[in-house]
Amino acid sequence: MTTDQDLPMDGHSATVLFGAKGIDVTPNEDQGVIKVLKRPGLDGERPMIGDRVMVHYTGRLLSGKKFDCSRERKEAFCFNVGKGQVLKAWDIGVLSMQRGEVCTFLCKPEYAYGPAGNPDRIPPNSSVIFEMELIKFEGEVLTEDGGIVRRIKVRGDGYTNPNDGATVDVHLEGSCGGRLFDCRDVSFVVGQGEDKGVPLGVDRAMDKMQRGECCLLFLKPKYGFGSEGNPEYKVGPDKEIVYEVTLKDFQRAKESWEMDLKDKLDLAPALKSKGNQYFKAGHYYQAVIQYQRIISLLEMEYSAGVEQQKRIQDNVLTSHLNLALCFLRLKEFSQVVDNCNKAIELDENNEKALYRRGEARLCRNEFNLAMADFQQVLQVNPSNRAAHAQISICQNKIKDHHEQDKKIYANMFQKFAERDEETGKTKRRRNTSVRTVMNGEVGVKRRRRSQDCPS
Repeated sequence: MTTDQDLPMDGHSATVLFGAKGIDVTPNEDQGVIKVLKRPGLDGERPMIGDRVMVHYTGRLLSGKKFDCSRERKEAFCFNVGKGQVLKAWDIGVLSMQRGEVCTFLCKPEYAYGPAGNPDRIPPNSSVIFEMELIKFEGEVLTEDGGIVRRIKVRGDGYTNPNDGATVDVHLEGSCGGRLFDCRDVSFVVGQGEDKGVPLGVDRAMDKMQRGECCLLFLKPKYGFGSEGNPEYKVGPDKEIVYEVTLKDFQRAKESWEMDLKDKLDLAPALKSKGNQYFKAGHYYQAVIQYQRIISLLEMEYSAGVEQQKRIQDNVLTSHLNLALCFLRLKEFSQVVDNCNKAIELDENNEKALYRRGEARLCRNEFNLAMADFQQVLQVNPSNRAAHAQISICQNKIKDHHEQDKKIYANMFQKFAERDEETGKTKRRRNTSVRTVMNGEVGVKRRRRSQDCPS
């Protein structure tokens, strides 16, 4: 990294140095950010727009006065490059760097702190110098589970994105292990990409994209072709895949606030039918999208009309029940319990909600809670055979659990007893040794006294 002697100490020498050794990295080549390379990077790859980057930096005025340094804080700085989270000079400069590279940037005021500067540290309209080291970078994670990672090759235009129900026109290129298996232009409805053979991960990334954007999507199997793979594309089970996606155009669907209650109630049956279609085909994540959309449309609605209010409640209740069933298939048991609880808030004696919550709790080894749910099912419908069978299972599980606890505690107490016995033996051996030593010392002292006495 740079030492104080490496830096120019006045504005004139800075201009001379950067003019002689630097290159202009601004897109419009206005000399706003000039770069001087100090140490080359480790490879040829550079960050893409939206990547999460980690850097160390030192900021100085042209006088050489330091005003900020991440190394002094002993903590690297992270941000998503090209997203406007930092100085404009940083977004431009870091995108020009390679992993491991160290360089210095001369930044004009309009690319740094502008006419206002930074109180107490940077005067107004000041050019500044940043030395930066790009430690590492990685794609932007779009999902909580890390299953979809995006790297933007070409930035899109505008500030709007497709929403669920929007119609999008895209160009797709899919690859697995470097082999291209899919290359086409396709139009589909966001949330229903499965109808056109579009992987779930591509569908779910649409609401993050802008018109004209081209990006790489790195998809885990859950968001690609799953455990079944795709025989048509010769992609095996549980394979990670990469899609290059260009969003050519889109037409947004109406948002909830743009629709009246009649529009929402008219749309709900179509969404439910599509969700049921996906469920029957085993596409549970796609089904979840449809049921969740019904809830987002209607859960905050209220009608003074009795019939309309009943339709609202019936749609929301059914959607929560269907979501619970989907999440049971997906083994996401916390989601099952959450949706069953919401269904029970609407109908406290709903047989399906109580039963499905019991199933989820049983799978989470919450045997007593599960048995209570199944018992409540029988209060609602005493002839429910499945609930009777589940209660027997719960009772057996509870019994097995108690037996297992007994064995664990018995073994634990046995080990404690063995340890205590061993400790007692050790103490006894130690005491015996001490007595032996003491007796030996007494005998020695007696012999010494007899030798000291006159004969």
